[in-house]
Amino acid sequence: ACGSVAVRDEGEAARRCTGGLICAAQTIERLKHFVSRGAFDIEGLGARQIEQFSELGWVKLPADIFRLHDRREEIANIDGYGETSIRNLMNSIETRRTIGLERFIYALGIRQVGQATARILALHYDNLERLLTAIAPEANNEAAAAELVQINQVGALMASDIITFFLTQANRDMVIDLASEVTIIPPDRPEDDSPVSGKTIVFTGTLAGMSRAEAKARAESLGAKVSGSVSAKTDFLVAGADAGSKARKAGELGVTVLDENAWLALIDK
Repeated sequence: ACGSVAVRDEGEAARRCTGGLICAAQTIERLKHFVSRGAFDIEGLGARQIEQFSELGWVKLPADIFRLHDRREEIANIDGYGETSIRNLMNSIETRRTIGLERFIYALGIRQVGQATARILALHYDNLERLLTAIAPEANNEAAAAELVQINQVGALMASDIITFFLTQANRDMVIDLASEVTIIPPDRPEDDSPVSGKTIVFTGTLAGMSRAEAKARAESLGAKVSGSVSAKTDFLVAGADAGSKARKAGELGVTVLDENAWLALIDK
């Protein structure tokens, strides 16, 4: 898309464009990630709208999304946008002006930083100012790297990607610009005295009373570790409707299997 060299790092399967911030295709994909469900989760602003607004030059950086209200009249000139759809879009954007630090970090699209790592970083740094101060051009970044690798589940390569992201001036400017448009709230601290504190939980099947993401967030707020796979180290498997292979494996390993009602009863103790 941008004419830059694409390279494959040793030991990796993926070939990546080296264009970075000059690559329009990467910019659009980063914006799509930014509005996705696990990130800012802006309803009505999907891939098609991101591509459309980006091509028009209205959304180049994440913070531009929160300035779209200045373009209401221009949006009204686009086919398919009536008064109701514009109002709904603006309302969806406004409801996301307050966001948790873990979602904010995940939305940035830092390489190797998924939702679980974003929460770990949020719990460690507690607020964006501390994170930006710890990893800054004027900071001791050897110390910052050492601090990162001391965090559970953060290795040296991941620490390097995190530091590279925040030391890139364009990224820092983007983050600061975005922070000026939103209110970032600290992460909920896990409850040390909950019945599932320190336990490893796996969710499978469809839950009736909550989404998988909501169930995971609730478990983590109670101090549990949520895993995507069943092993001998799993303490509880929470099985919703249509539970499949994970439930069978849990039975084979002797892992305690809870239905949704039993899970809710356990965590409400």
